[in-house]
Amino acid sequence: MNKAYSYAYLLLERVVFGRPAAEAAVEEMARIGARRVFIVASKSLAGKTPVVVTIADALGSHYVGLFDGCVQHSPRATVIEAAQAVREAAPDLILTIGGGTAIDTVKALQICLAHGVQTPEGLDGLHATVGPDGKRHVPDIRPSPVRQAVVPTTLSGAEFSNLAGITDERIRQKHSFIGPDVGARAVILDPQVTVHTPEWLWLSPGVRGADHAVETLCSIDAHPYCDGLALHALRLFAQALPRSDDLAARLTCQQASWLAGSSIARVNYGASHGIGHVLGAFADVPHGHTSCVMLPHVMRYNDRATASKQRLIAEALGTPGIPAADAIAELIAVLNQPTTLRGVGVTREQLPKIAEAAMHNIWVRTNPQPIRSPEDVMEILEAAW
Repeated sequence: MNKAYSYAYLLLERVVFGRPAAEAAVEEMARIGARRVFIVASKSLAGKTPVVVTIADALGSHYVGLFDGCVQHSPRATVIEAAQAVREAAPDLILTIGGGTAIDTVKALQICLAHGVQTPEGLDGLHATVGPDGKRHVPDIRPSPVRQAVVPTTLSGAEFSNLAGITDERIRQKHSFIGPDVGARAVILDPQVTVHTPEWLWLSPGVRGADHAVETLCSIDAHPYCDGLALHALRLFAQALPRSDDLAARLTCQQASWLAGSSIARVNYGASHGIGHVLGAFADVPHGHTSCVMLPHVMRYNDRATASKQRLIAEALGTPGIPAADAIAELIAVLNQPTTLRGVGVTREQLPKIAEAAMHNIWVRTNPQPIRSPEDVMEILEAAW
C-alpha cells in the first residue's frame, strides 16, 4: 500500500475565522513573532482588488515586498522566480493571499530555499515519483528557512496540506512536492476577501473540495477520523455552495473546505484527482473544472468497490434515494459548471496521451477500483467525453 503523508498537519497552529483578514494577519504576525512579512498573490488579486493593499497597509513597516506573478498550475519557472524574490526580501514570514496556485507556488519555493535551488532543473529529484510497480518514492526534504501563513480566496483547500502540485513545462506533467513544513502555520478564513474571486473560480474549487471529501471516503486507506471530516464537509457544501451570494454561506463553504482539505496527504485519493492532475498539466484545464468533469464518472467506475461509502455520500448530500454519482452531478449542474471533457476544451485526439500520462500519477495507481492500464483510464475518459 502506498503510504499517505500527514506529518505536516502538526505544524498548522491556528485557523482563524470571523475576523477581517487584515486585522487577523497583523495579530498572527505578532503571535508568530515575525517582523518582516513578504506577500505572495496573483497579479489580478494584487492589481485589480483592494485585498492585498489593505493587508499590506495594515502590516505597516513589517511589509517588505510582494510577488504577484503566480501562474495557473504553478509552473517551475514561476516557482524559481518567486523563490528569488523571497531571497532578496529576506522575510521571516510569507503571507500567501490567493488560491491553490499561489499557495502551491509558495510551498515549492520553500523547498527551493531549503535546498538552494535556483533553476527549474534544480527541482529534478525533489518531487515524489511513481515506480513501474506503482509504489511512490518521496525524497527527504529539508526544513524550510521560512514558513507561510495563508489567506485563501478560493475553496481549493491547498492551505491545509504539505503537498504542492507543480508543472514541469518540459514534459507537461504535474509533479507532487512534499515538504515537512511547507504547509501553513496559520490560515485566515475571511469570506469578505473572496467576493472578488470570479464566480467560476469560487464554485468549481468548491466541487474540488467535494472531490477531496468523496475520494477520502472511498480511499483504499480510509479511516474514521477523515471519514467524519469528509461527511460533514459534504453536508456543508451541499447546503452552502448554491447560496454563495451570501457571506455567511461563503464562510460555511470555507469551513467545509477546511474539513475536506484536512484529508489531503492523510489518505490516498483516487483517479478523479489523478486524472485531474494530468488534465491540468497536459490540457490546461483548471483544477476545479477537472473535478466537475471527472468526479461523477470516476465514482461510477468505482461503485462496485465503494458501494457502501457511496451510499453515505448520497445521504450527506441530502439525496439518499439516488446514486451518489448522480447526486454529485446534480450539484455540479445546479452550480452551472462544465460536465464534459469537450466542454473544457479537451479534444478526442488528446485522450490516449492523457491516459498514458495518467498511469504515472500516484492517485491513479491508488484508485479503489484498480486501474492497471491506459485502457482502463480510457474507459473513464470516454464516459466523460
